This record gives sequence, C-alpha cells and structure tokens, in this order.
Amino acid sequence: MANSEKSNRQIAGLRVLVVEDENLIALLLEDMLAELGHTVIGPVARVKKALDMIQREEIDLAILDVNINGEETYPIADVLAARDVPFFFSTGYGKKGLRAPHHDRPTLQKPFQRQDLEKLFAEVFH
Repeated sequence: MANSEKSNRQIAGLRVLVVEDENLIALLLEDMLAELGHTVIGPVARVKKALDMIQREEIDLAILDVNINGEETYPIADVLAARDVPFFFSTGYGKKGLRAPHHDRPTLQKPFQRQDLEKLFAEVFH
C-alpha cells in the first residue's frame, strides 16, 4: 500500500475527543469534524470528565483547549501521550502559550477555519 493511500485511510472516520469549554467553538469543531467524516466524542468541558472518557472510549485523536473552566488540560495531554494517542491543542495563545513537555505539540490557533483543521490532521497523520 502506498504511503499516501495509507495516510488518507487513517485520516477518514476518526473518533475525535473534543475538550472545549466555549460552546460556540465546540459546536464549530463538531460541525467541521462531522463534515470531514469523523465521529466526535464529547465535547467535554471538564478535565475529570475528559479523563473518564479516555478510559471508556476508543479515541483516535484529541483536540484540547489549553484551559477549560479554569483548569489546564495538561493532565489529559499526559495520559494521551502515555497511550500514544495523537492530539493537538486549540488555543488563542498559539504555540508560545504551551508548557513543557507539550510545547512542541501541533496547535490550532483560535480563531481558525476548516482548512486550518484539515492542515493539522494532515500534519498529525503524515
């Protein structure tokens, strides 16, 4: 199988955990992900609930707002990294707002458009 064929297959039909506390952004992500043919898990607006979902659900990728309801999502990122589940952050602060050890993770800069999301998917699953 060619690499591009494998890559395209991996990008289709993913189960994506969305961790976001802003309703408008969560709805936008849900719509964009559905249009791209993915299944949304969540959205979740609490760290504990997201951690519980990671234990119960099969997740292929996660999109994490850095700060939800006053809590940083780094504990979620740590669990995902330990399980080798790809993820990226969604933030208005950009990469410079990320802390180690996750400061090198892909970032979806708010505000974003669908092509920004598609570009990150291609980057994560290259």
